[in-house]
Amino acid sequence: MPFPPWPAPGGKAEIILRRFSERALQSGMVTTLVANPASSSAGSPAASPDLATPLGLFNQQVIGCQRCSRLRKYCEEIAISKRRAYRDWIYWAKPVPSFGDEKARVLIVGLAPGAHGSNRTGRPFTGDGSGDFLYPVLYDTGFASQPNSVSRGDGMKLTDCWITAVVRCAPPDNAPKRSELANCAPYLDQEIALLANLRVVVCLGRIAFDGYLQHLVRIGLCERKPGFKFAHGAEYEIPGGPTLIASFHPSLQNTNTGRLTRSMLTSVFERARALAAAADIPRTLRR
Repeated sequence: MPFPPWPAPGGKAEIILRRFSERALQSGMVTTLVANPASSSAGSPAASPDLATPLGLFNQQVIGCQRCSRLRKYCEEIAISKRRAYRDWIYWAKPVPSFGDEKARVLIVGLAPGAHGSNRTGRPFTGDGSGDFLYPVLYDTGFASQPNSVSRGDGMKLTDCWITAVVRCAPPDNAPKRSELANCAPYLDQEIALLANLRVVVCLGRIAFDGYLQHLVRIGLCERKPGFKFAHGAEYEIPGGPTLIASFHPSLQNTNTGRLTRSMLTSVFERARALAAAADIPRTLRR
């Protein structure tokens, strides 16, 4: 039988939308996703979710988050000290909103923004080595409109793909604390509930993989955290939910050492596209 919308319709998205609308109005949030005015490569703002849509309002809620004082302080300090190569940039220095196609069938879950990447540009996997490796693969597999991702205003658009992370602020040494992961966890739950067409989740790295498994427990798709093994290309079918695919993270540590090659990552997203397009998805849990 055809794979039904997930989660099943029942007013949940409307409730979340109303909640975000009320909070946005109460807080007076007017933050807009525009290009960095200090960057010569900025250009025109890239397409982002309309602020009147559930995912647009969700992103605004994320941008205004102040739950983790350590992370907020670190991001702001990095924005002041900067890296010499980016001394002319005005760093984003806020929680990084998700990015992509609101009708996406494929969700990419990463770890967290990079201090001089997404924390600078304000868009996932944009402006650092991980993005330089990821976006050409997304372009080759038909998810991205162009291979290069340098700023929010570079014209990048995603098709059938949405990118998020288990932590929304750049952590020191790329190592968030458990409490910070827990603070961000409700955002992942709310976000996935709003992605009504979701069929496939690709987790980049073990922390993202574990974060998604914990999400399955929180929403009741699993009674306890599944004992799924993290391995590049590992694939798991979740009864009542999207297929899960694990991948090594496209960090420089992995790509420069050859642990993750372009062909390996391309295979993951070719598989994700095939699963997303499939008319029938098995419901048997593969252990």
